[in-house]
Amino acid sequence: MSQQSTKDEDEIPLPERPPSPPLHTTFGVRGIHPPNFSAFKPRDYRMPSHQAMNHVAWSCDGKKLAAVGIDKSTRVWNPEKSMEMRSATTFVGGHTDDVDYVSWNPTHPELFCTSGSKDRRIVFWDARQSRYIQQCPLKASPVETCYAPDGRSLLYATAGNQLFFMTFGKTGDDTKEEWHMSDREAQIGSTAIFNHVGDAIVVAHQTEHTVRVMDIPSMKVIESPAAHVGGCVALALDPRGRYLASGGHDSIVNMFDLNDWICARTITVCENSISALSFSYDGEYLAIANAGPYIDICATETGIPLHRVPASGPSPTVAWHPSKYLVAYCGQAKVREGSPSNAFVSTFGLLE
Repeated sequence: MSQQSTKDEDEIPLPERPPSPPLHTTFGVRGIHPPNFSAFKPRDYRMPSHQAMNHVAWSCDGKKLAAVGIDKSTRVWNPEKSMEMRSATTFVGGHTDDVDYVSWNPTHPELFCTSGSKDRRIVFWDARQSRYIQQCPLKASPVETCYAPDGRSLLYATAGNQLFFMTFGKTGDDTKEEWHMSDREAQIGSTAIFNHVGDAIVVAHQTEHTVRVMDIPSMKVIESPAAHVGGCVALALDPRGRYLASGGHDSIVNMFDLNDWICARTITVCENSISALSFSYDGEYLAIANAGPYIDICATETGIPLHRVPASGPSPTVAWHPSKYLVAYCGQAKVREGSPSNAFVSTFGLLE
């Protein structure tokens, strides 16, 4: 952690350096001793199911991990206590069919939303309540969601490769704030994320080779760097604001410098189409999920592959913990012929 400077450093003494975070959080002093990823093994938690777990996500404080994909329900764990399937809190009643995606509100550790493309709805939840807060039927089929940094806007991508926006607030004569559709025009794209300020979005399309950066609210394209042959399918922003990572069907991950939008480096460690990307909380490491049964961890600044995490099966998602060197991922385990299939949720790193 760097010290903040003052205008008159000769006259005003700098504040004392704060104590280093505990070892269980940083595996030693960050920047001197990188995590020893090879010392850890994946922890797999399985449930008999012919369906896969589709998505996992951490709450903003890292105390809860949610997973969706089977039983029309959402499961939420407190990983510090237990990750056994029976220890999960199950949220049901919001969806009538498969749940595809879960997103936690970035400003509140108890609020999250789930989306289902088959029942065409987004459902908003409070983890302290068993019943959903709000259920929003939609005209299009949502496949993924993303909160704005302030937690009061939400964008969702549909199966038809369109992006729509929702906002939280009062409408008309309503006295209660609720989620409702924004009057902002729909955009073309198959996945999108907000920037850290919330005044722009980064948009990708699974059949387009470029990545678009669009201003909010004008929705004008600010930047459009070439990214992937055959389409871009995954995006992630470095929490330090230095890089945008993009992953494509071409099995390549590009690291764009956000100052000049030049591709600073290319990561070619994967042999399959990229599924998802996630930066560690300090921006030092990038986790890559792909169509193969493994998760790759690479160094952000060099692109050097550091560790390949064996997985029970291909994972459609990967997510770093917001304050620990710990990743979560999920999917459906590969099983021998004649054996029952299993959905899995896995963690890799220091859980305690």
